[in-house]
Amino acid sequence: MAHQDLPPAEGFPEVKYRRYLPKRGPSGLVILAGITALSTFGFYRVSQGNLERRELKRENIWARINLIPLLTAEADRDTYRRAEAAKAREQEIMKDVEGWKAGESVYNNTKYYTEPKFVIVPEEN
Repeated sequence: MAHQDLPPAEGFPEVKYRRYLPKRGPSGLVILAGITALSTFGFYRVSQGNLERRELKRENIWARINLIPLLTAEADRDTYRRAEAAKAREQEIMKDVEGWKAGESVYNNTKYYTEPKFVIVPEEN
């Protein structure tokens, strides 16, 4: 008959162990506080950038609004000058044709074609 291995009657001696892990880095609370502070600073900078961008956009819009009359007047003067030059060229080319009126529409129906509106600014003397 086989005998089973049993522990000694007084028991096994105590195993001496100690968990020794050196501290490595900051604690979780310090890391959380740092991330919170960094995120708060980042959101602050983003909000400041948004305010700056909004102000620049507003300034750009007002600059365009204030320049529209000047640009419109300049375009009107340019359109008038070009139309007068085209009329002068037409008059020069068609001078031998009887009954031809330079600058007059060749269409019988003006419903589909309208002459551009010119703004004539008189010269100051």
